Amino acid sequence: MTELLASGSIEIEGRMPWSSNNTFLVSVSAGGGTGSGSDEDRITAIYKPGRGERPLWDFPDGLYRREVAAYELSEALGWGFVPPTVELADGPLGPGSLQLFVDADFEQHYFTLLEDPTHHRVLKRMATFDVLANNADRKGGHCLIDAEGRIWGIDHGLCFHVQQKLRTVIWDFAGDEVEAEDLAAIERLVAGGIPDPVAGLLHDEECRALMKRARRLLEDLRLPEPRTDHPYPWPLV
Repeated sequence: MTELLASGSIEIEGRMPWSSNNTFLVSVSAGGGTGSGSDEDRITAIYKPGRGERPLWDFPDGLYRREVAAYELSEALGWGFVPPTVELADGPLGPGSLQLFVDADFEQHYFTLLEDPTHHRVLKRMATFDVLANNADRKGGHCLIDAEGRIWGIDHGLCFHVQQKLRTVIWDFAGDEVEAEDLAAIERLVAGGIPDPVAGLLHDEECRALMKRARRLLEDLRLPEPRTDHPYPWPLV
């Protein structure tokens, strides 16, 4: 999937609504020509060009690289809930990120998913991931469920800051013990160091801060309580 995202022919279908930055729905085709190939050789994706980002005072340019870093970190941990995401050096509107589009039930979000206890395990893992990645923008609508019942997390552009910026709607598991399986994954991360695909997308100080957060989780063994005056994003969904 990532190979097709990285090398396929991209055609912009339209701009996604309600996005603060320029975000586009695109089709990606194998073979090079627009519309070429079978249905199996075409996928739908979300394209976030760097030049469409709204400047922020507290994050540097290149938020799209953080989208890719979040995917790579999720994969390195073996958690796999961030859709396949690649960095494009030469997209239709310049460098950016390209992420597999999740055909989700968009009436569902974190608060509705939380009502079903069978989802709590993956939602708690997502909370653990957000602590590691220092996610400053986990809105309820960033938790998706597809037709097969698989839960995905999207929109990770505001992650990996060196300062504490955790803002999330997933505080229902605050104070709970981190799951043993997730602790084991974090231990492997600490032992092996920041994976190259992640380190290559972040600044050195951001990598050091990521490792510090990982060690802190291993020491505390519990998900943190809110530590700032503004622990929730806005809007919530």
